[in-house]
Amino acid sequence: MRLPLICLLLSFALSVVFCAAAIPLLKKLGAGQNILSYVKEHKNKGGTPTMGGLAFILAAMLSALLLCGFGDKPFRVALAVGVGYLLVGFLDDMLKKRRKENLGLKPYQKMIFQLAVALIASVYCCLEGLTVLSLPYSKVTFDIGWGMLPLGVFVFVATVNSVNLTDGLDGLAGSVSAFFFLFLGILIAFQGGGDSSALCFCLTGALAGYLIFNTSRASVFMGDTGSLSLGGFAASIALFSGNALAIPIAGAAFVLSSISVILQVIYYKKTGKRIFRMAPIHHHFQEKGYAEAKISYTYAIFTAVLGATLLLPFV
Repeated sequence: MRLPLICLLLSFALSVVFCAAAIPLLKKLGAGQNILSYVKEHKNKGGTPTMGGLAFILAAMLSALLLCGFGDKPFRVALAVGVGYLLVGFLDDMLKKRRKENLGLKPYQKMIFQLAVALIASVYCCLEGLTVLSLPYSKVTFDIGWGMLPLGVFVFVATVNSVNLTDGLDGLAGSVSAFFFLFLGILIAFQGGGDSSALCFCLTGALAGYLIFNTSRASVFMGDTGSLSLGGFAASIALFSGNALAIPIAGAAFVLSSISVILQVIYYKKTGKRIFRMAPIHHHFQEKGYAEAKISYTYAIFTAVLGATLLLPFV
């Protein structure tokens, strides 16, 4: 109980300090967000500093290293994966800034990187014997052997892109991710723990600190720097701990974002019509007149409730 609390408090404090320091620096560097022209509700957000993910990811990683040292091998690999995705997100955000538009890396460039990391991480799982999956809502586990290779690649690509798509409203991706990592960390602790659990708590605390500056109206955005890194951490920690099947439950909000986009695209190509006013679906709710804060709050509570249900076999 003591270590999780220290993880939360230390990462929260560092995140608040780092975010507060980063905002004026990002403004000075001209790292303002370019807003999509078709999201009319966001037209007054142009110029809001982005790349805030640098601050809270650094806070989470520094806290985890201070409290766990270099930890066990899955912990170190998860950190490496998170940093890798942070770097590609940072490059994407920098290209957007330089081009002064909301287009950074080309989709195929992002996909090549994602597939490469996903393949490396999945092979690592197979070689290290991290191929056991826990069945949600039970204490049943089963080993899928090299079946982890295709599953791991799918989990990485799906999770990273889903978290990225969820980052569309003030406080949305941050609050959903905070609850996701909180309950993933508790679940891993119940299962026997490891340093990956502490990393989850550090990410939760850092996100809580970031949300002080990101709730509506946001003073800073996480950018792809933050969202891609969060997706990388989510996929790697879940896979390495055997909890890949928990992602669609604790991360149902992420899944909802991806599914709504996929359905919208397929339906539009077939009929020329749209299912939703705008996709991802959180923009549909916004178009319907719901406030950003209400949408983000609802998503967060939805995530917390579903995450809590994963703990039922252990209480």
